[in-house]
Amino acid sequence: MTERNKTLNKWNASFRKGTDFDSWGQLVEAIDEYQILARQLQKEAQSPANSSEFTEDHKKIVGKIATCLELRSAALQSTQSPEGFKLEDLKKLEPVLGNLLTYNKEFPFDVQPVTLRRIFAPGDEENLEVEEEEEDGGAGVGSPDSFPARVPGTLLPRLPSEPGMALLTIRIEKIGLKDAGQCIDPYITVSVKDINGIDLTPVQDTPMASRKEDTYVHFNVEIEIQKHIEKITKGAAIFFEFKHYKPKKRFTSTKCFAFMELDEIKPGQIVIELYKKPTDFKRKKLQLLTKKPLYLHLHQTLHKD
Repeated sequence: MTERNKTLNKWNASFRKGTDFDSWGQLVEAIDEYQILARQLQKEAQSPANSSEFTEDHKKIVGKIATCLELRSAALQSTQSPEGFKLEDLKKLEPVLGNLLTYNKEFPFDVQPVTLRRIFAPGDEENLEVEEEEEDGGAGVGSPDSFPARVPGTLLPRLPSEPGMALLTIRIEKIGLKDAGQCIDPYITVSVKDINGIDLTPVQDTPMASRKEDTYVHFNVEIEIQKHIEKITKGAAIFFEFKHYKPKKRFTSTKCFAFMELDEIKPGQIVIELYKKPTDFKRKKLQLLTKKPLYLHLHQTLHKD
């Protein structure tokens, strides 16, 4: 048996194991299996041509399957995500992966491969956090080598419109920080959490910032909120976590966060305050990052039929 066939057999066994866990209601096990397989597929999808036994067409399909695995994993982590990627959708990909070498049909879903990155289980990333003193104090928790930096860029398309329902696009324009120029590979993670900190939609990462200038990190990127506004649970909030790479500790750290509550959703510009980490999704013990007038600058657009 060739190495390529061994790899395919391993992927297919992992895929079936994940969907079996999913079918049986063993969601934690399913999420773990999906995330492990997604990382393997992402790695293969982005491997150099001279180090892969798969063609570029094969790798595109593999990358799209990885995206679907992530979407299903995100749906399982959200207790209230009816629009999420369903198990029956994922199962449609079993014959695609099983017949990868001869598959010549259109991919069943309109998705794109995502950039390779470390996929954290809920809470893992916060466990890496350290109290920072001017970005240099403290020691990392665990082994930094085990947690490489995330390479961001997991934006999702706008949901289909529904009569009488509104969808929200948020353009993240810039964030003000006293040490903006020192932030390495900065990006923002966007999530919608209920009052207990539970995900209501899939989590999205922006691409890395477009530029840094004076006390601002500029993004100018649009996020499509993955739930109609009328369906978001009362008391929920949209969170924005600013993250950057720390070369000394060799992992990506959350520097600060901001959030926007539902009564702040309205068309036009908005600036929101920045808070110290760790991210407090329940909004119980909030501490402003600084007394200086530095904020996250956003622009909101509502789409309604």
